[in-house]
Amino acid sequence: MKGKDLLSIADLNREDISLLISRAIELKEEGWRHSLSEKVLALVFEKPSLRTRVSFEIAMRQMGGYAIYLSPAEVGLGEREPVPDVARVLSRYVDAIAARTFSHETLELLARYADVPVINALSDLEHPCQALADLLTIYEKKGELEGLTMAYVGDGNNVANSLMLASALAGIHFRIASPAGYQIRDDLLELARSYAMESGTEILCTEDPRQAVHEADIVYTDVWTSMGQEDESEKRHRAFSGYQIDDELLAQAEEGAILMHPLPAHQGEEVARGVLDSPQSVVFDQAENRMHLQKALLAEMLGGLEIPLMKYD
Repeated sequence: MKGKDLLSIADLNREDISLLISRAIELKEEGWRHSLSEKVLALVFEKPSLRTRVSFEIAMRQMGGYAIYLSPAEVGLGEREPVPDVARVLSRYVDAIAARTFSHETLELLARYADVPVINALSDLEHPCQALADLLTIYEKKGELEGLTMAYVGDGNNVANSLMLASALAGIHFRIASPAGYQIRDDLLELARSYAMESGTEILCTEDPRQAVHEADIVYTDVWTSMGQEDESEKRHRAFSGYQIDDELLAQAEEGAILMHPLPAHQGEEVARGVLDSPQSVVFDQAENRMHLQKALLAEMLGGLEIPLMKYD
């Protein structure tokens, strides 16, 4: 992975994912170190963020490097300054770029013209850093990945896209329940199914949340209305009214199933009030693991590390 971009989970393979999880566990135990001293990460954000910004900044600090946050007003990707120019200028200053953009095309353009690695810190198409941190969390809680079943209930959005691809690569059966018109994109579904054939897993798309959640090991949901979709809020609320994770739906999952959400959550919408405070919820472990997984990712992309591969069987 050294020197390469991470725009999509599709930029990784099963061995890459195993390496990152193994390294993240080690770095989480070690705490602070100086593997990335004299390295600088630019955070180019079109959207505000709590977890993404703080986790990347602290990840770089704990690894001995530096992070520079560039707000929308300071950069103005494609408006104040053309994206190719931003990419070429930043490549003269920093060692890597983590970009949080509205459009995945902006991210691809940034990567095309940058001479340093570009990391997708969120786009409208994917959220790979979140999905990788989620796999780390699942492994910590379940002691394995291969053979587990994940049920995702809600919008076929960027988080769902990355989770589906990551699950198929890692050997996790993936089910998604979404209302008509809000399903996973066909091209990404086809790609995930090609991964699933190799890993021996199954992918199920349904409109029935109970079918998806039945005997699942992981139950996952996300907001019904993502940032930038606020004008669709009422329409989406109607479409997703039967897709709330509550105690009754969660009871359909396997005993000991964990509940996941990337946050921020809209309690009373995609999750019933109080559910995220239940013993099954691991949402704050997910949030913490963003930092640890990103430490592993940054160390691998900027320096390269020899880490024994973790075996999931």
